Formats: sequence, C-alpha cells, structure tokens
Amino acid sequence: MATFDPEKFEDKYVHYFPELQRAYKNAFNRINEQYDSTLVHAIDQQVLNESEPFYEEGEFRIELPDDPYDRITGVVVEEEQFETVLEAHIEAIEAELERVFNI
Repeated sequence: MATFDPEKFEDKYVHYFPELQRAYKNAFNRINEQYDSTLVHAIDQQVLNESEPFYEEGEFRIELPDDPYDRITGVVVEEEQFETVLEAHIEAIEAELERVFNI
C-alpha cells in the first residue's frame, strides 16, 4: 500500500480505490455480524452506496446523501433503529479507513 497523502485523497478514486473498497467491506462485515443483516444490506445498498468519504483536519468523515431514512425500501424499520445502525456503520467505516490508511 502506498503511503497516505491527504492531498491525493481529494482524488481518492484514482489513488486509493482498493483501500476504500477494503475499508467499506470490512466495516460492512463487522456491522453485518452485529445487526439485522436485511437492514444492514439495505443501508449499504440504498444509502452508503451514494456516500462520500472525506479526509479533513486529520480525520475521516462520511457524507451521506440527503434524507437517508427515506431511501430505504424493502425493509420495515423504525427511524430510531435505522439511525442507530446507520451511525454504527458510519463509525465502523471511519475506523476502518483509519486502520487501512494507518492513521
């Protein structure tokens, strides 16, 4: 793996695509073991598929598409439960990005 360069992360899909895939996959696997897999898959495919990772001020953050709860179809879930699982998934992605990039 190449050494992490915050400036290159602005063009992350050119410079760090395999690492991004690995971080998202590892986070998915961890969350899928802890929560309802149907909900985890829905969040992964209907919300996080359009999320965008950023590296700013020494930290990773995940920007979500607008109205993430309204994007979920095919799963009946209370908004509070959805928010809990989504937040855990985002935290897992951010932690995996830090781990993958050794930050």
